[in-house]
Amino acid sequence: MNKYKKFIYILPTAFLMLAVSCTDLDAVPEGGTMTTDQKEKVQSSDPSKLEADVTALSALLTKYGAIYDWAGRMNHFDFGFSSVCLMLDTSGMDMPSENTGYNWYNDELLMTDRTETGRVTYFMWNQFYSHIKKCNDILQIAPSNTESVLLKKYRGQALANRAWAYLNLIQIYQFTYKGHEEAPGVPVITEDMTVEQINNNPRASVKNVYTRIMEDLNEAVTLLTEDRSDKSQVNLNVAYGIRARANLLMNNWQAAAEDAGKALLGYSPYSREAVSKPTFNDARDNDSWLWASIVTEENDIVKSGILNFPSMMCSFTGNGYSPGYAARYINSKLYDQIPETDVRKGWWAEAEEIIENGELVGYDFTKSRNVDWTWKINEGGQDYNIAEYLGWRAPYLNVKFGPYKNIYNNPTNACDFPLMRAEEMILIRAEAFAQQDKNGEAAIALKELMKERDKSWNEASVTVDDIWLQRRIELWGEGFSFFDLMRLKKPLDRTEANYPAAAAFNLPAESQIFLWLIPEDEINQNKGLNKEDNNPIATIPKP
Repeated sequence: MNKYKKFIYILPTAFLMLAVSCTDLDAVPEGGTMTTDQKEKVQSSDPSKLEADVTALSALLTKYGAIYDWAGRMNHFDFGFSSVCLMLDTSGMDMPSENTGYNWYNDELLMTDRTETGRVTYFMWNQFYSHIKKCNDILQIAPSNTESVLLKKYRGQALANRAWAYLNLIQIYQFTYKGHEEAPGVPVITEDMTVEQINNNPRASVKNVYTRIMEDLNEAVTLLTEDRSDKSQVNLNVAYGIRARANLLMNNWQAAAEDAGKALLGYSPYSREAVSKPTFNDARDNDSWLWASIVTEENDIVKSGILNFPSMMCSFTGNGYSPGYAARYINSKLYDQIPETDVRKGWWAEAEEIIENGELVGYDFTKSRNVDWTWKINEGGQDYNIAEYLGWRAPYLNVKFGPYKNIYNNPTNACDFPLMRAEEMILIRAEAFAQQDKNGEAAIALKELMKERDKSWNEASVTVDDIWLQRRIELWGEGFSFFDLMRLKKPLDRTEANYPAAAAFNLPAESQIFLWLIPEDEINQNKGLNKEDNNPIATIPKP
């Protein structure tokens, strides 16, 4: 028996029936339905009672323990969307990491996770279809013809969230939009579908998935305003930002530029001073973050200790895998392309080799910029230099993401995670102009970011590749690099860099191994799919 059969919440047929009979509306990731009596009962009650479901959309992004193996054991990558971002970035060519058992993203590093039954296969599928299911629940209660101002707001948030989920799915399971419009995408599930339709639901074409995405976003921007309770909720700016991403993928260049500009209203990039130290850990008190996973000390992923993003990414946490066990680095070839005058050069640690008796015994990080590497902690009555105490293994170590409350060696990992920043919108505008051969306008747009990163930057014209380089640097570690590689149809080249030898691949653009596979249980339970409808199983690459 497949050891992941216990993940019954991802099985459409059996569990959707259970959901209807038991009225457990949160049990089915792929969609689910409500009876007419249930819908009328909820709609006739106070619309504000739907607020918990809307709040749950944010909670799903930091869900702890969504899947378990046959023995009921947790996977240490199972802490929500920020983990998906780590999987995506590790699959690319900008985030080397150690080929070790402590690295919970080793499968992505080696590309051994593209299987029908693997734990990552189920985790990714469940992450986004759970989100879609919750959106569909809300949309059933907040129909398009509602007159309630509050229900319109909730409907707008659900539509934008659903579009965001499908935008992720379509990039994980199929190549980019342009040139693949008729290729099989993913099953599309909406709030008005019956159980029978959900259980007999083939892969929609890429074009049709994007049609669903754009229809959702086009309606969402008519329903939302800038108002929201906090940055964990989608508002009008975020909806425009998601649509800017979709338009960029569809090569709707002018529309992408316009939407990114609308998303930027009221927001601005981090200042040079703000990013001259480890940061990117707090959604508050900055105008950069448009949307965020807001994490508190009471979150399950924080109480878990090490099942969270800082554990895997923050080199300064006092409780995690990253410091000394499975750190995250920048590709050394990418690092070498960052000018010395660019403040972001300090987002990764420089190091000098320590040679004793002709052998390399370690590295000295204390001369790295942006971080006070002479900071001391006391352990057992002895002071340790931070660069020595935390066991840094190699140069190019990431120091972009600060620890909780900016306290070095803080064992509490309650850092927020950025889902959308102003810098991304600036980069979308710049690329959209460059894609139209408006290279001068692209430079003007990009300067809004670069004036806060490199005071010597003063380009009059920039190309698409120039902007791609800035995306690779600015958005490093935030889940964009692999999707960009796919979107721009770039080869993956990890050679002659600081990748482990077993992962030093050089693969052509749109290699089949880039795509993940639909879970076996979805194929078995969905009558609209058979084994031949899945993505082809690709040969694991060799270095």
